[in-house]
Amino acid sequence: MKIIFMGTPDFAIPSLKKILQSNHSISAVVSAPDKERGRGRHISSNPVKEFAIKEGIEVLTPLNLRDPLFIKRLIELNPDLFIVVAFRILPKEVYSIPEKGSFNLHGSLLPKYRGAAPIQWAIIKGERETGVTTFYLEDKVDTGNIILQEKLVINDDDDFGLLHDKMMLLGADIILKTLDLIESGNVELKKQDDSNA
Repeated sequence: MKIIFMGTPDFAIPSLKKILQSNHSISAVVSAPDKERGRGRHISSNPVKEFAIKEGIEVLTPLNLRDPLFIKRLIELNPDLFIVVAFRILPKEVYSIPEKGSFNLHGSLLPKYRGAAPIQWAIIKGERETGVTTFYLEDKVDTGNIILQEKLVINDDDDFGLLHDKMMLLGADIILKTLDLIESGNVELKKQDDSNA
């Protein structure tokens, strides 16, 4: 399948690597524009953009996701699927472009901890387990039908950094499984129970 991958931080890189090592092809990467970082306020690229450039992949960095030129380029690339890992909220005119839809990787067992900082919230709330979820994008954030979920035990010595890294690797595995399910047409979707959000 032809994929456009959307992501910005380190968390997304193992997923991008796994896809590149698979039989699927990445037509382009969409990431955040360069910005000032650090004490010296030097302009620099984000981890996903830097990785994609090293791999020779076309990178799109729109300021506005509704920019007609950006949308035109996405359509020209004729993708089968969009994959979103730690990026921005996509408008419908973007996520509805691919024939096979758009899915997101979320760092919780949805519908629990929808929205920002799901790893932090699982630790703050004293959860004993968490996990990752892939789901199709819909208009409301993190509410789409679930494709796959995998659980992960939270150990007593897990802090944000340790849990982040475990989930980053687990997320890459579930992305590949999700891709294979979509390609085979064997996806069994599960509707989210909003009462548990």
